[in-house]
Amino acid sequence: MEQLASLAESLFGAGRDSPDLLQVVARAALVYLAALVMVRWGEKRFMGKNTAFDVILGVILGSVVSRAINSTADIAPTLAAGFMLVGLHWGFASLAFRSDHFGTLVKSHTRVLVQDGHINWDEMRRAHMSRDDLLGALRAEGVENPSRVKEARLERSGEVSVVTRTPEPRILEAVIEDGVLKVVLKLR
Repeated sequence: MEQLASLAESLFGAGRDSPDLLQVVARAALVYLAALVMVRWGEKRFMGKNTAFDVILGVILGSVVSRAINSTADIAPTLAAGFMLVGLHWGFASLAFRSDHFGTLVKSHTRVLVQDGHINWDEMRRAHMSRDDLLGALRAEGVENPSRVKEARLERSGEVSVVTRTPEPRILEAVIEDGVLKVVLKLR
């Protein structure tokens, strides 16, 4: 055990307030590999567009593991804290999967912003979302007007999901020719 401590001290500058350049490089490599294992263990949930629940882990994990690189904290306890955070996040995600109530508690809930072409201003206010924000989100989904929206929701991830309305066909012409009804429809 003493040999392991001696190796950690010489390779990573363990226990030193100011490790030399090579020790900082070795710390960075070790922390990078450990963080990679943590991310894989966390099943990439906090990568990409996710809920604040997932983003918080990414921010805290980055802050914690950086301390191991710049030697403001010992490597082993810092990495242990990182793994504990990922485990706690995984446990909370598992509980949220099994319990809708717990999921809403840690991840929030969706808000219906547009229903059948009508903007729900109460939900827009609760979401602190302006008309311009909504119109921008609709344009990003290829919808130029809220009247074409069946439902638009502010999802837990902060993204706006849009379901467009199926346009009602309009009869432009209906003619009976030779005993056959000929109907011309306009679908849009």
